[in-house]
Amino acid sequence: MKEDIKLIALDLDGTLVSHEGTVSEANEKAVKEAKEQGIHVVLSTGRSLSRCRDIAESLGRSSYIVTINGGEIYDHEFELVEQNKLHHTHVERLWELKKEHGLYFWSTTVQGLYNSQDPFENEVHQYDWLKFGFDIEDDEVREVILEELNNNEELEVTNSSPTNIEINPVGVNKAAALKKVCKWLDLDMSQVMAVGDSLNDMAMIKEAGLGVAMGNAQEDVKKAAAFTTATNAEDGVARAIEKVLK
Repeated sequence: MKEDIKLIALDLDGTLVSHEGTVSEANEKAVKEAKEQGIHVVLSTGRSLSRCRDIAESLGRSSYIVTINGGEIYDHEFELVEQNKLHHTHVERLWELKKEHGLYFWSTTVQGLYNSQDPFENEVHQYDWLKFGFDIEDDEVREVILEELNNNEELEVTNSSPTNIEINPVGVNKAAALKKVCKWLDLDMSQVMAVGDSLNDMAMIKEAGLGVAMGNAQEDVKKAAAFTTATNAEDGVARAIEKVLK
């Protein structure tokens, strides 16, 4: 396996964590072993910092953390080093789509996390939006929404599960964020192993020197990866890291 891997980028949901949201003993051990061997291990997730900080802390200090699909990047002291916001006009249209189709929405803003169960109270323009999402069970409705969003060249449209849609500003994705992290660490993307399971992991899997899909990954992600490891219920991350360490 690649001997020149200097940075391992790990998605969380469906990848490093189990379906219960916990990191297995084997995965934790492999991450810490990689760090001991001088390899940077960077969490690269769609979650906000508030929803992944405990996991980051349990794994030990990391040089950087990529959150919200690259919407925010934090350093080893959890200090914000970069932030990318959605334009209000786009969020207003997304909100219109939510109302037109009666969709379940969820979002990450600088002011907090909001969704259909916990809606925001003020006007759209009064928040700083980092990511907007829908969860749509109906395949036909999802396709209608996707068609409009994919035709908007100012949006980055991905998912973290087959039924959801994640929207960031165009050019904001995990690969773009990792390129910045590599620059700050004087590394190259060819020295990165990226592991993930969903479309929001696709860019980093394609652009990393070694792209790895989880056994439970969406089929398009598996096709883009150099190889497929075990599932997130079978310590797939630990197995992928072990290949690099060997």
